[in-house]
Amino acid sequence: MPKETIEEYASRLAEDIDEPEPVIIGISFGGMMAIEIAKQRAVKQIILISSVKNRKELPLHLKAIGFFRLDKIFPVKKIKQSERAYDIANKRLGAYTEEEKSFANTYRKNGDINYINWSFDKILNWKNTWYPENIIHIHGDKDNIFPIKTTSPTHLIKGGTHMMSWNRAGEISVIINQVMAEI
Repeated sequence: MPKETIEEYASRLAEDIDEPEPVIIGISFGGMMAIEIAKQRAVKQIILISSVKNRKELPLHLKAIGFFRLDKIFPVKKIKQSERAYDIANKRLGAYTEEEKSFANTYRKNGDINYINWSFDKILNWKNTWYPENIIHIHGDKDNIFPIKTTSPTHLIKGGTHMMSWNRAGEISVIINQVMAEI
């Protein structure tokens, strides 16, 4: 995976989809991957949650980190070793309760470091300018990872953070069920 492009990864993921025109739901980086898959094959619907549709929606600080390759200077491995970094990252994610923090910290501690570094690089350097017309974009107005001021969602969750798929799942499910009933 270290040398795999985002397009190659999308192709590999798409190989496992049997449905001729699937509905793809992606959260955060998964939403970006859903768009990459839609570039390669027909999809019935894309639903993004706490994600971005194209490079224009990435906040300036993430574009700058990617441009200057700062993720190579401060690798995730160092962040994984710092409880203080966990506290900062949890605030940015919107993980405030002990349960939310535990969930986020478990991912950080146990996630595949190679995949995490690879995916951060792909997020920071995503060049995508296209997205399909059949897209639903559910976003929280308190998302600090992909701030609302840089996105144009179709559905807004008031008070929703980047963790809203965890702590606002009921509201998101209502929207998804409405969309699915219409297609």
